[in-house]
Amino acid sequence: MAEIFSENLTTQASKLSVYIITFNEADKIAAALQSVAWADEVLVLDSNSSDDTVKIAEELGATVKQIPFTTFGKLRNDAIASCQHEWVFSLDADERCTPAAKAEILRVLSHPNADAYYVPRRNWFMGRWINHCGWYPDYRQPQLFRKSALTFDNSEEVHESFTVQGKIGYFKAAIIQVPFQNLEQLLHKTQRYSSLGARKLNRKGKSVSMTTALVHGLWAFFRIYVIKLGFLDGWPGFVLAFGNFEGTFYRYAKATTANINWTDPPVDEIDLK
Repeated sequence: MAEIFSENLTTQASKLSVYIITFNEADKIAAALQSVAWADEVLVLDSNSSDDTVKIAEELGATVKQIPFTTFGKLRNDAIASCQHEWVFSLDADERCTPAAKAEILRVLSHPNADAYYVPRRNWFMGRWINHCGWYPDYRQPQLFRKSALTFDNSEEVHESFTVQGKIGYFKAAIIQVPFQNLEQLLHKTQRYSSLGARKLNRKGKSVSMTTALVHGLWAFFRIYVIKLGFLDGWPGFVLAFGNFEGTFYRYAKATTANINWTDPPVDEIDLK
C-alpha cells in the first residue's frame, strides 16, 4: 500500500510531528492514522503489541518505534523526544483528528500565541455522544505543544502529571474519541488501569483499606452520575459512572491486598477431623 503521509501542508518554519502510543490497538489505529495523514511526521510508539498494530501502522506509512512500557509518564516523554519537529500533536489510538481540528492546528502553526494547547474531545460511546459525565469538553492534557514546552513525570504509572513551560491556550475545535467498541474493552481497560493505579498508590505510600476502597468508589460514581450529570446521558452515563466506581474501588482494593498471600493456605490450621 502506498504511503499516505507524503502531503505536507505546514510551512517549513512550523512543521508538525504527531505521535501515537499503542499497545494492541489493531482495531483502532488505522482510523487514528488516517485522520493525521496530512502531518509532516507521524510516529507510532508501540510497546510490543502482539496483534497487527505495527503491521497496520507500517502499511499506512507511519514510522514505528518500539518503547517498552514502564510508566505512561516515561512513555510520553520518550515519545516527545522521538519527534523531529518543533511542534508536536499527541493523539491516542482511540482518537481521531477532525477536519475542524486540523484547520485550527494549521492556523496555530502559522501564528502561535501560546506554547501548549488543550484540545476538547467529543466522546462516542454506546451509539451516542456523551455530553455530560465530565466527558465534554474533556480537556485531559495539552495535545498540541512546542516540543520543549511539555514534560511528564517519569514516575507516574497512569494519569500522569505534567509541567508546561510557557503560555497555555485552548482550542475551539474538538477531536473525536471512541474509547470503547464494546463493554469487554471497557472492562479490560478498568482491569489494566486499576492495577497501575494500585502500584501508584503503594509507591506513594497512600493509606488504603477496603473501607477507603468502597468510599472512594462510591464517591467516583456519585461524582460522575450526579454532580457531572451523567444521568442525563441515559444508560451510557450509568455504565460510565459504574465503570468509574469499579475502576476506583479495585484500584484501592488491589493496593490494600497487594501483600496478602492468595495462594498457599496454612495447612496446619485446617481442622482435619
